[in-house]
Amino acid sequence: MQTLSEDEIIAAISTGEIFEAELPDGAFVLRIREYVPYVCSAIHAGRELNSLLKKKCLINEADRLQEEDPYTDEMIDSFPITLVARDSRYEYDLNRPPESCIYESAWGHYVWKSPLTASQRDASLTKHARYYRILKALLSALEARFGAVMLVDVHSYNWQTRKYKDAPVFNIGTSQVDVRRWRNTLTVIEKKLSRISLPNLTMTVERNTVFQGRGYQAAFVREFFSNTLIIPLEIKKIFMDEENGEVFPLVLEKLQEGLYLAVLEAASAFNKTLKRAKLKQADLLPSNIEPLVFKVDKALNRLAKNIETLHYVNPINIQQEKRKFLSQFKYSPDFRYRQLRLDPYSFREQLYKLPVSQITDPSIRSLYRAVVDSYATKVELLANVGTPHFLYNSLRYYGEPSQTDIDNARFILHACELPGYEEPPHDISAEEAVSIFEKAAKDYQLDCRVILSTRLVAKAMVDNSRKTLLINRNVRLNKLELDALIQHELGVHMVTTVNAIAQPLHIFKLGLPGNTYTQEGLAILCEYLSGNINLQRLKQLSLRVLAVEMMINGMSFHGVYNHLREDYDVSIDEAFSLCTRVFRGGGFTKDYLYLSGFRDLVALYRKQDISALLIGKTGAQFLDTLNSLIERDILQPPQHLSPAIASPAKVNSPVLDYLVSAIK
Repeated sequence: MQTLSEDEIIAAISTGEIFEAELPDGAFVLRIREYVPYVCSAIHAGRELNSLLKKKCLINEADRLQEEDPYTDEMIDSFPITLVARDSRYEYDLNRPPESCIYESAWGHYVWKSPLTASQRDASLTKHARYYRILKALLSALEARFGAVMLVDVHSYNWQTRKYKDAPVFNIGTSQVDVRRWRNTLTVIEKKLSRISLPNLTMTVERNTVFQGRGYQAAFVREFFSNTLIIPLEIKKIFMDEENGEVFPLVLEKLQEGLYLAVLEAASAFNKTLKRAKLKQADLLPSNIEPLVFKVDKALNRLAKNIETLHYVNPINIQQEKRKFLSQFKYSPDFRYRQLRLDPYSFREQLYKLPVSQITDPSIRSLYRAVVDSYATKVELLANVGTPHFLYNSLRYYGEPSQTDIDNARFILHACELPGYEEPPHDISAEEAVSIFEKAAKDYQLDCRVILSTRLVAKAMVDNSRKTLLINRNVRLNKLELDALIQHELGVHMVTTVNAIAQPLHIFKLGLPGNTYTQEGLAILCEYLSGNINLQRLKQLSLRVLAVEMMINGMSFHGVYNHLREDYDVSIDEAFSLCTRVFRGGGFTKDYLYLSGFRDLVALYRKQDISALLIGKTGAQFLDTLNSLIERDILQPPQHLSPAIASPAKVNSPVLDYLVSAIK
């Protein structure tokens, strides 16, 4: 950070420079990462008193904290333009006019042991005046550029020590705001703030309940800037212990993320009111990736790049155990697995040493936090492959089918096949399938390999790390199955593998939380949109749900196998394969996600553009964040689109469409 004088700061503003600067005396910091039509300030965040004033002050640091606004600087740190005071309001209060900004007494207590000298008062008043000269220069430059400016003035307040009852989490003071003129922007920020979800706390947003917004900064803006909307925002100190200042990190993080999104949404609404120099929403936030993100991303990728779940969960002796199972009554397969090539404890230790919390951008920081937590759980899962603890960790990582999932599966399994339906012959060998897949990959312009494998449970699988499509050597397919697999494996799994390589961040190769559910949901969606899905396929997905449920409820491999064979007339090979999928590792719950993922991705596809989910191994819950990062040019749009999503065939039967629409 630079140290600049007042004149240098004003000159930099006038020429439109990007800079982060503090004044030589450290009174406050101004950051301009991009020129946008909104500013955030934290004028009571400061806690500093110079050594002479400290000696004179009757109020100790802990008591001063009661009326200072700690952490408000952190809450606005990610915005493009911020003004943050470092001096304590007990020296001079930037939210009071010059004639009353230096306290003699405050909140029932005398402040000074002896009156301040004239020079001490002048020094503080000089700082106060300097702040407002710089603010005036900044707002003047922004109004000249954009026509209008929004200033969010962030404060916090005590509620326990003041014994406020039912005080709101967010209080917007509008006594000096033209509410009619700025009604839409105020409504947007209120609605967005009200949607913040806090741990064990209820969110409330009100106007003028605790404070009315009568501070000097609002008065200054109203007097000198007719086209600047100031939003005085008070945040209840639910994010800390009022008595000792101890922070509650989870609450603070949620408030910061929520405020970030609310201000951005309000800025977007405000931007629409501008008469000139309107910006896209993406232009309202910085378009560069901070260096720390690359550092974290590189370290995370180095740690986790070779951790492929199925590599460790797929048994290496499937065919041998299948022969034993089919030839010996009630034999339970004894699957063997590859050895894990890392120390789980050391891995988790290194994961949590990554400086993720120091990432400024809340959207990007939340992605990395989610991935770190996900990989910590994932490595625990892999460390317990083949043990009784595996099922517990699978439930933690993938979850288990809900009653709704089970009801959906049973609903589909009760559906009758259309009269005259005959299953096409499985006359395509694995070797023939390889050639067809290779041609499809070439048509999709995907640079990848296609090879045969004897160690697959599934009919086909993409190995992301090697950009390779593996085909089960023992499989035989019919034309519909083959076309569906092309859409599923190449059209989604390989497309997202290749797209992830083009991204500036490795995180999209590693996979966001929920990427399994999203990937499989997308893959089945593409089977459906391309017209390569039938009732038998939906029943197969439904049987996976019920098989997972039976396994979780304690039924044995042999018991589930017999249930599939006797109650659902599943073939020997298909029943063994399905049981292997579910029981591998010690109890693998992943397979129930195919049907629920399909259901949710169909609904999402019908509601909005989902192409951003194809940029890599993403999660549907992050779609809005991904769209925002693409709009800001931080992420690349997908280079390859799934053909079925880009050009859906819409050739399914009305009966099949009805069944899909009835999945709840």
